[in-house]
Amino acid sequence: MRLKLLAKFALRDLVYDRKVSFFVIAALVAVIAPLLLLFSLKYGVVSQLQNQLLNDPQNLEIKINGMQSNKVLDKAWFTRLQQHDSVQFVIPLTRSLNMQGDLRKDNQRFLNNVELIPTEKGDPLIPPELSLPDKTSVILTALSAEKLQVKTGETVTLFFGRKLDGNEEREKIELTVAGVLDERYFQRVGAFISLELLIEIEDYRDGFQITKFVSVPTTGKPMTHSRDTFAKARIYAKQLDDVAPLALALREEGIDTQTQANAIENVKAIDRVLGTIFTIVAATSIIGCMLSLSGSFLANIERKRKDISLLSLFGVERHEIKIYVVIQAIALATLSFVFACLFFLCGSLAINQVLGANLAQNSFISLLQPWHFMTAFAFTLILSVLVALFGGQQTTKIQPAESLREN
Repeated sequence: MRLKLLAKFALRDLVYDRKVSFFVIAALVAVIAPLLLLFSLKYGVVSQLQNQLLNDPQNLEIKINGMQSNKVLDKAWFTRLQQHDSVQFVIPLTRSLNMQGDLRKDNQRFLNNVELIPTEKGDPLIPPELSLPDKTSVILTALSAEKLQVKTGETVTLFFGRKLDGNEEREKIELTVAGVLDERYFQRVGAFISLELLIEIEDYRDGFQITKFVSVPTTGKPMTHSRDTFAKARIYAKQLDDVAPLALALREEGIDTQTQANAIENVKAIDRVLGTIFTIVAATSIIGCMLSLSGSFLANIERKRKDISLLSLFGVERHEIKIYVVIQAIALATLSFVFACLFFLCGSLAINQVLGANLAQNSFISLLQPWHFMTAFAFTLILSVLVALFGGQQTTKIQPAESLREN
């Protein structure tokens, strides 16, 4: 009941001194709102860049330069790499010359030297809604489907040839289009097929006989063993921060790699620069806020020395007077934060509309998450309470007899 009474007196005192309360709230809003807006710009810009990198899975790819790497990639190597904590996806690749074929819809619609890319479940370049239902299916890139003028469910013919014993030979396989890959995932002409089919194509070009996927077994040397080594691999890291360490680990094994390290490092550099700027501005603003609050509370205490001494004379203990001051600080900080959020929302909306007009759809410049607001509110309360406790300490020096003195 006593605490409730103290809270009631403290809030009524703020209402009675509403002009002074307004000035304190305005001072806090002038600090909190710009800080929220500044941090939202820093977080929004960096998040946008990171999302753009992550939305392009090719930035997570570690490419192996097969011409410069002398490492033999066997099944044990792939098994070990798949168990690596930083690896999201890995699949073997055949030699580059064997990763090409001709696609034809009819005599008027065909593509030569189409890039053939092996894929399977979990491929970061293939969205979850697309998959290969069987080994004779293909996922075409948007550019390939556009040039061939085919749609999902239609059939295309894959042609691939070789030169064996001085004779030119050519084989074909009918493939069903399982889906069309959006251009944002892969911008080149290409076709995603099963690894097993790609291995058969390489075996055929190496002069071996193949029996799968073809109606009649081809000529050539019979295969006496299954494929257990590969020239290269498609490797994707789980996160942007995993790309560089994973590439370094591969290079230490003697495998030459290529990554989008420059693009990733640029985002990190922007994050560091904006973080430094925000830290300097925030530190300056916080120090100014503490000085402003301290001055406001101390000036208010000096102005109300007689009222505080009167409370002491009525039996209010000194620690309760500190609580009285802290309650006022919490009330002022809460109101200030609410108004600061309203100003921030208006400013953020204006920035996103003006600066975001020239960006892609669903882009953002100023952005804060709910936990950012909760953290900022908690920090505001802590800062206000600390300043109030410092000011409340001064109330212990006020003697009850001061209320009896004449001004």
